Amino acid sequence: MSRNLPPLAAVRVFEAAARHGNFTRAASELGMTQASVSYQIKILEERVGAPLFVRRPRDVVLTGAGHLLAQAAGEALDQLAAAFADAKGQTSGVLSLSVFQTFASAWLVERIGGFQVEHPGLAVRLDTSVAVVDLAREDVDIAVRAGKGDWPGLTCHLLVPGQFTPMMSPALAARLDRDAGPGDLLRLPLISPAYRWWDSWFAAAGVSRPHADSGIASDLGAQDLEARVALAGQGVAMLNPIFFAAELASGDLVQPFDLVCKDSHDYWLCYRTARRTVPKIQAFRNWILREIAAAPES
Repeated sequence: MSRNLPPLAAVRVFEAAARHGNFTRAASELGMTQASVSYQIKILEERVGAPLFVRRPRDVVLTGAGHLLAQAAGEALDQLAAAFADAKGQTSGVLSLSVFQTFASAWLVERIGGFQVEHPGLAVRLDTSVAVVDLAREDVDIAVRAGKGDWPGLTCHLLVPGQFTPMMSPALAARLDRDAGPGDLLRLPLISPAYRWWDSWFAAAGVSRPHADSGIASDLGAQDLEARVALAGQGVAMLNPIFFAAELASGDLVQPFDLVCKDSHDYWLCYRTARRTVPKIQAFRNWILREIAAAPES
């Protein structure tokens, strides 16, 4: 079957320019001159018979025809790259994961051994960071992100809903009266008290929180670190009960009130849609969704 396709070099240049919105940055990524990028774009525009970009002094903006081609070009190049990687055997040996620290330490690490047993031919490379990796450009197969699961070019599966409630050690909870209410937490040291979850939870509980709160003023930046402080009896932490279900079940942590608030940022498993058929991605996706479904509700 004959295909009326434009030159692949021009498509590659167009995809980079569309992604960056800038010919100079596209040239830098591809190791070309800006003049070469402009020439390849001109070739493609002549084939299409319409301009693909509106040229501005410092950037370029896709036209209607450009928008139509940009997503298809990106997906096609991703699929081609994935196919070549498969052919070279690069997709079978190492699974690279980028995972938020709390999800990794509070949920994933105690279960990842089960995945390794099921797939002994895969070595898992785990990077824990708050940075949002670009799955289109970085050597990462799968990421766990917090948000709404609507990132362009990615297939996303809901893992853990974003929710939060105060937790503390039994020793600290003993300092509360039997008939204590949510406002009584203000008499205890709060861990990372400036974090937005505290204001949201107190507002939902009908508590007016003073601006000058006493608490552990440091922002620890990760729930697993805040949970360790709470386990040591040094303060009240605002945590996702799903991540700390084991500590709640054992009694190492106490949830003093039933009120659990919902956050707009859920935890999602994400990978490039163009790579959805890569065997190692399918294997990890199927495994983790099965583990999530089997996990007890908090």
